[in-house]
Amino acid sequence: MSHDKVRVGVIGAGFIGRIHAAMFSQLDEAQVVGITDFCLPLAEKAAVQYGVPRVWDSAEALIDSNEIDAVVIGVPNAHHRPLALRAFERGRHVLLEKPMAVSGKEAREIYEASRKADRILMIAHQMRWETLSQQAAQVAQSGELGTVYYAKAGIMRKKAIPGWGSWFTRKNDAGGGPLIDVGVHVLDLCLWLMGSPRPSQVFGATYAKFGPRKRGIGSWGTPQWDGYFDVEDLASAMIRFEDGATLQLEASWAVNIESNHAYQIHVAGDEGGISLYDDRLVFTGQKFDRSFDVEVPAPAGENPDSARLALSRHFAECVREGRTPVSDGISGLINSTILDAIYRSAGSGEIVKLDWSFLDRK
Repeated sequence: MSHDKVRVGVIGAGFIGRIHAAMFSQLDEAQVVGITDFCLPLAEKAAVQYGVPRVWDSAEALIDSNEIDAVVIGVPNAHHRPLALRAFERGRHVLLEKPMAVSGKEAREIYEASRKADRILMIAHQMRWETLSQQAAQVAQSGELGTVYYAKAGIMRKKAIPGWGSWFTRKNDAGGGPLIDVGVHVLDLCLWLMGSPRPSQVFGATYAKFGPRKRGIGSWGTPQWDGYFDVEDLASAMIRFEDGATLQLEASWAVNIESNHAYQIHVAGDEGGISLYDDRLVFTGQKFDRSFDVEVPAPAGENPDSARLALSRHFAECVREGRTPVSDGISGLINSTILDAIYRSAGSGEIVKLDWSFLDRK
């Protein structure tokens, strides 16, 4: 780049888009030069709120502008692919909200477009940047767990269906329900702690027991009671990896199960283990023929925006320095391919086998 600051354009002025605008506006490494939204009044309001100098009439116009080095895509899932592909065609770097795409096929198209354009692609998995997640990753990457062979990851919300009838609960717009909405967070974090193994087989099941009856409604999002619900409200899966390890995954918006944590991740190695919750971290092992647990509580008084700010800074630094992001296109591709395989397995009742040979040919 010929200038010091990464010039960022934000696509989407809803909740997540405004968060990105707020985070990048705090960085010395970046400058938010423009914002847009399908609903222009939302973009105009966000521009005033975060001091963004320009509102573009459309995402396409923002992407095409030579005033932009990188775009943040924070819009409903079905729009990720076309906007990301256009951004790479125009030579822009991309910070893409999770999930990467609504299907494994679309995720692969985005990944290959980023490779062809030789531009940075980063998936916005902010949970990797939380303090406890970073501490867990340090231990996992140190080799202290030994060989990781089993893991469990879950985010089981009891009454939290978001925006009933809106894009959240419509398969054509979202790609699915809680699995693709919040399950992708714990899936990504768990895979990272496992050492990013490649999945080989997936078996999954999905259920819709609350949403079709307009029950289990949460406080997130704005309901559209004239809309519809055609996604799952609970999903579970078993994932097997090329190295023989397995991962049990579950995610729900509504379920009659007691839960004391927003999420739980357990990673078991033959020398040690990690249990990570939303509010604490536990390292487990055995010494002198005795088992032990070492608990690390969440830092007191931590800024809730610190993880997202770290994520934004990392993206800006990767763009400036040409570095590969921590949550890169490969990680997003693997996540989306697993989610897609779970949905396909749930539909067929069969195990879905995955082939990654195309990555080895690159």
